[in-house]
Amino acid sequence: MIALVVSMGTLFAWALVAGRLTRWSVTAPVAMTAAGVALTVGPHPVIQISLSTSDAERAVEIILAVLLFVDATDVPAGAVRRQRRLLVRLLVLALPLTLLAGTLVGALLFPSDGWWLAAVFAAVTVPVDLAPAAELIRDTRLPSWLRGVLTVESGLNDGIVAPVFLLCLAGAEAHGPVPDPLAEPLGHALDALLWAVLAGVLVGKPGGRLLQHSWRAGWTKPAAVRLGIVALPLMAYGLAVLLDGNGFIAAFVAGLCFAPHARALAPRALHLVEDTGTLLSLALWFVFGEVVTQAFTGDFDGLVVAYAALSLTVVRIAPVLFCLVGSGLDLADRLLLAWLGPRGLASIVFGLLAFISLAPFDPHAADLVGQLMTMTVLMSLLVHGLTYGPLAARYARARARAGGDATARPSS
Repeated sequence: MIALVVSMGTLFAWALVAGRLTRWSVTAPVAMTAAGVALTVGPHPVIQISLSTSDAERAVEIILAVLLFVDATDVPAGAVRRQRRLLVRLLVLALPLTLLAGTLVGALLFPSDGWWLAAVFAAVTVPVDLAPAAELIRDTRLPSWLRGVLTVESGLNDGIVAPVFLLCLAGAEAHGPVPDPLAEPLGHALDALLWAVLAGVLVGKPGGRLLQHSWRAGWTKPAAVRLGIVALPLMAYGLAVLLDGNGFIAAFVAGLCFAPHARALAPRALHLVEDTGTLLSLALWFVFGEVVTQAFTGDFDGLVVAYAALSLTVVRIAPVLFCLVGSGLDLADRLLLAWLGPRGLASIVFGLLAFISLAPFDPHAADLVGQLMTMTVLMSLLVHGLTYGPLAARYARARARAGGDATARPSS
């Protein structure tokens, strides 16, 4: 209970001075992570959080389910329509190449751990999350089309990577250097994904239609609609688990199916589920502080820093630049899109799930995944959080000197 009091007290204290702290890039995730580290470090920490339990795994999955549902419903439809060709380049072409590049880097730096674990490293550290540099979405120095593209990419790529992560984790458990004797075959992971998709469709599509019909018929109220929406990701998660499927994939699919109906509901209908997701995500950033403490109290492999640095630079930048050739964007636009790939909650959740799954039979692999995830997110908090402001200012000055419109996307 002390963890709840302290974490929420930290959030409240940040809320009191959020405007001033933002000037120094001290966002809510940064504040919650710092508090988590400060209160869990040392031989006699104020708070101890147990992560290697089935209850912890279930809690992390439920948080991820809500966040993926929010991501799927929060994607601006207008941005998808206007930038669909650019988004195809980023999500259909660049994202698989980024996963492949991350796997190759992992296999080169940690050759004794096998290809499956290297693929887990990539799936954990590749997803983009704007939380470490959240202010860039509201920074009008960046063109609106670019901010829209980053918002859609961040909202969808974690859901796209999630099934890849599950398959790679199943492969690492069954075929790694220290295989899990109780691991299910890959076919079971594929079955779980199919059941998850079915559960998501069964909840998201009818749920959206029923809420839309009820709202139009005047049978319900705005507050009730907001509560009904919050119930959908949890319902999808629970149904998938009952069907022996994956709960958070089901929630993401439910969000995709529900999204077309959301625009016909009450104004601000999604605000409650979005606020719920935000609160859960900040609690997870506090837990991340404990992960930071655990990751670097034991043996630490220096190659972890190299992997994190490469993941945030070459692994992200090279595939994106390659896939943007011929897109009609000039070099400044392509470089900015390639650089702005911060890592955050998706990496934390995938890393925690991998750590919990691998720890019982291969502690070395579990610790390595935890360290790689932790170092990548920490470096992203520092690098992306501190560089997006100067980059935005430089970008705006360059556009002004060129006499171009910084708010409009260059024509292809």
